[in-house]
Amino acid sequence: MNFRLHTYGCKVNTYDSGLLQARLRRSGFKDAAAETTAGPEPLVHILNTCAVTKEATREAVKTARRLKAKNPLALVVVTGCAAQVDTEEFTHVPGVDLVVANSHKGQLEQLIRDYYSGALRDRVHKSNIFKKEDLEAGGGEEREHTRAFLKIQDGCNSFCTFCVIPFARGKSRSLGVREIVARVRELEASGVREIVMTGVHIADYRDGENGLEDLVEQVLKQTTVPRLRLSSLEPGELSPRLLELYGDERLCRHFHMSIQSANSKVLFEMKRQYTAEAVEESLLAIHQKVPGSYVGMDVIAGFPGESDEEFLDSLERLHRLPWTKLHVFPYSQRPGTFAARRKDLVPPVSIKKRAQLLRELSASRLAEQAAAQVGSLKQALSLRNGGLLTRDYWSVKSDQTYPMNKELFIRITGVGEGAQLLGQVPY
Repeated sequence: MNFRLHTYGCKVNTYDSGLLQARLRRSGFKDAAAETTAGPEPLVHILNTCAVTKEATREAVKTARRLKAKNPLALVVVTGCAAQVDTEEFTHVPGVDLVVANSHKGQLEQLIRDYYSGALRDRVHKSNIFKKEDLEAGGGEEREHTRAFLKIQDGCNSFCTFCVIPFARGKSRSLGVREIVARVRELEASGVREIVMTGVHIADYRDGENGLEDLVEQVLKQTTVPRLRLSSLEPGELSPRLLELYGDERLCRHFHMSIQSANSKVLFEMKRQYTAEAVEESLLAIHQKVPGSYVGMDVIAGFPGESDEEFLDSLERLHRLPWTKLHVFPYSQRPGTFAARRKDLVPPVSIKKRAQLLRELSASRLAEQAAAQVGSLKQALSLRNGGLLTRDYWSVKSDQTYPMNKELFIRITGVGEGAQLLGQVPY
């Protein structure tokens, strides 16, 4: 039985798709994504959806309709976060045969078999996600990726006012240190050169008395994986001890900071657990203690109630702080969140203008820092798509051809369009 996975959204979903691929293959399914372009049309399409925005759900609905129209005999299965929180959106789509929410994702392959055997009576499979205790360990590697994503934690207890993810993923829960170390060793033995430790809120990681710092320290001590990378963190979660661990060159000097705003009042309204001063302190700490790091940041433009003065305060603070790139998200109402109830919405034209100013600032900063890389010698991993990724997260393009999944020393020779670094092996 052929299947194809369609993955939307974050690195946690990428991990989950890797897990689903491995489980389905072990159950006798054949991954059509690994077939040649002349291979058979997949019999089962699985959409691992995202629910961060309403637009993400709409995109999945359109894909489901398109796939069914192209092949009416195919089985279209919708799973993931949107299946958990926007269930009704998919039950109204005739082209969707099965809706398997995150609460039931661990049963997906059996549900597909039951569907074909005629034993399945229900179209929708969903229960209270806050009662889910496991993380469905064992995945993390997709055939389309050179690097591996390892989910160490899932769920979130924060309930930020703009975010629906706790309702899609449930409460925070973690894998044990011993289990994660064993999985890192397995991935390394399979040839993986870089592992990204990811989760919905990895700073919430807990295994008894062990926190995130303890986990990272043990992975570095007990494994020899060449490159280890952490996913998103928030200001206030960068403890001095965690920053000290970056003294090990295997822990990549790359930070993805989920700040959302650099104004204290807006952060309070978002129910973030830090202030603008904490944003400033965290970025300065990275700059001072882990110099040369690539720092990407998530920022929302036009959160409800954000005044012009508050936005300009945030923009001014970002202007003078050290970082590399902004990931700008114009605010859009997400049904099911507390912020969606607010009436003091920022006009769309103002949201668009604010997002434009943030993107212009980001483009200028990224170009400036890209130019500063010229002449440097970097360690870069050759990816499946032919590109190169440095330890400090710069993408490098070269006209030379390299063996896949090899780490090479690359001399940065220039900067191309979109701050794309250009480089060559120096010998």
